[in-house]
Amino acid sequence: MKHSAQGAAGPGAGTAAAAVRIPVQPSAADVARDRDREESQSRDGSRARGRVRGAGEPDGAARGEHTHGEPSAPGPSVPGPSTPRPRTPVQRSSVRGQVLDALRAALVTGELRPGEVYSAPVLGERFGVSATPVREAMQQLALEGAVEVVPNRGFRVVERGDRELAELAEVRALIEVPVWLRLARTVPAERWAELRPLAEATARAASSGCPATYAEADRAFHRAVLALAGNEELVRIAGDVHRRAQWPPAGSPAARGRADLVADAHEHTALLDALIAGDPAAVRALVGQHFTGARQDSGVLGL
Repeated sequence: MKHSAQGAAGPGAGTAAAAVRIPVQPSAADVARDRDREESQSRDGSRARGRVRGAGEPDGAARGEHTHGEPSAPGPSVPGPSTPRPRTPVQRSSVRGQVLDALRAALVTGELRPGEVYSAPVLGERFGVSATPVREAMQQLALEGAVEVVPNRGFRVVERGDRELAELAEVRALIEVPVWLRLARTVPAERWAELRPLAEATARAASSGCPATYAEADRAFHRAVLALAGNEELVRIAGDVHRRAQWPPAGSPAARGRADLVADAHEHTALLDALIAGDPAAVRALVGQHFTGARQDSGVLGL
């Protein structure tokens, strides 16, 4: 089932696009246009009431504007309709972020199928947005290795095998296990107790049976643990590997069952209990189980 860039591939194209349900706010562009219209009207009114420009004064100064290369003229701050407001790119970035988050979720659930080609115009029509934010989101996914560009057609979801996901899980273990064990020796019990709400959030997400919801909660928990190390690069790199390890391999079931997700979430709670109790032997055993089990099951979503 392939999709052309124009979305004219017949019934198959509509089916694949319809599989991805994305809660994008379609009115963002309208809101942006309204704001631009208000700004334009405000500037017109200001020029009609404005002062006479002095000799040699640039046009921009008459409108209270300045270029990036010159400082603003000193003076009191005067509230009013000329106060700068967010412009269209901010709104577009918000839509792009919504599309990107939803496409990442669709990768985890298998709604974006490995090997399939998806076009930005077809998906954009489905989401109620233009092709531009969809294309930008797909380009970000290409940088992350989730999709690849197919010239004149769209973006193909990368087919990854069991071995690749097993290698990603091993890399995660090599990065995170030593950090967990070091933190177990240095972080006080009260700090571990502060992570209890995040562990409980993974349990609730697992109970919902939604792999995308669980994947997000799982990343949040692990991110909070690693943040205790005070190394932002560690958090960023580990988070990137974690996200890539959550994509299911080609030919596997789209997602793991609720029971597997609940078991993964339970390990978070057990780890916190051992860390709060200051039981290093239990922590070592549970951390090993948490990550070694991930290597044995390359399709794991929560590590």
